[in-house]
Amino acid sequence: MDVFHVTDQHGNKVTDCNTIGCIEKALGPKGYTSGVLRTWPGENAGMNYTAIELIGRDRPGLLSEISAVLADLHFNVAAAEVWTHNQRTACILYVNIDKATDDDDRSRLTVIEERLRNILLLAGEDDDKKNIAHTTSVFVGRTHLDRRLHQMFFADHRDCDEDDLVVNPHSSLFKPKVAIDHCAEKDYWVVTVRCKDRPKLMFDIVCTLTDMHFVVFHAAVSSDAPYASQEYYIRHMDGCTLQTEKEKERVVKCLEAAIQRRVSEGLRLELSANDRVGLLSDVTRILRENGLVVTRARVSTVGEQGINVFYIRDSDSSGNLATVVERLRQEFGQRMMMLEVKKVSPLCAKAPEIAPRGGWARSRFLLLGGFLAKFLSIKVCE
Repeated sequence: MDVFHVTDQHGNKVTDCNTIGCIEKALGPKGYTSGVLRTWPGENAGMNYTAIELIGRDRPGLLSEISAVLADLHFNVAAAEVWTHNQRTACILYVNIDKATDDDDRSRLTVIEERLRNILLLAGEDDDKKNIAHTTSVFVGRTHLDRRLHQMFFADHRDCDEDDLVVNPHSSLFKPKVAIDHCAEKDYWVVTVRCKDRPKLMFDIVCTLTDMHFVVFHAAVSSDAPYASQEYYIRHMDGCTLQTEKEKERVVKCLEAAIQRRVSEGLRLELSANDRVGLLSDVTRILRENGLVVTRARVSTVGEQGINVFYIRDSDSSGNLATVVERLRQEFGQRMMMLEVKKVSPLCAKAPEIAPRGGWARSRFLLLGGFLAKFLSIKVCE
């Protein structure tokens, strides 16, 4: 039996009947196959989309260059998700095409793939050959964006590679506590995580354990505001155990990276405007020209409106935000757009040391076993 104690995004009890109905439908016996849980950041159902996946070395202005290529070839970005971590970037973009079988569209997709590869190669041109890792995939279809981004980062490995780790004087303030112990009684490995609580924390951890081919037999999650404590009892799918410290260290580093990828600080900028080809390119160009670095982005289309959300930081601390806001107003017109800017507090502050198992406060608590098998294809057994 799986037990969840949940609140809404504001920390209040869930009372909305529609929300409760969606939860019941999603967690019901047909929830996984009904499509309720699919993440799709746009509302243009029925349109034909091509998905473009990229992963490579990050640098200022990279998203601007990518979107400029798409605009130059007259592809509109209907939806996108972009993450950056430890000088690596991964993104999935959905672009509109009129006919999937049209020869002209196929030719344009080939050109896009080649030009995007060249951009990613330029991002790593000063590195050793082993660090010039890049992937460009073009296909028709949809996927769970967050899930796929974790898979892309895990396959790339470089955002949690010790050799490529970026030295940050404040890194200790943002690092979660992850520990691995052996439970001899049941022959489980126990993964304990302690960090600042935030939405989708459990999702990020479970995705990574799944990608590493671990089976989650039991789990306990609690929240002692503002921190979260999570404990997972795992075994490897092939029965192998974590024999060496190096193997355990790899699991720890992968989990730390998975938690930190979604952490943003600086400013959150949300812009809504009439959707058109080149909208993303124009916005990111203005950000780049004013020294603002995009650390995370989400693009969606709702009706005729394009909604762009950016998490940004100032590359030279010169305070160019006022200039950017004015440029955006000039570019799109005061009446043609909605702009919201707010400061983002770090979501992952320094966590206290991990307490002995069973010693957490249970302000929010859940136990799960079979639930994970349903939604992440994990086999659960005793």
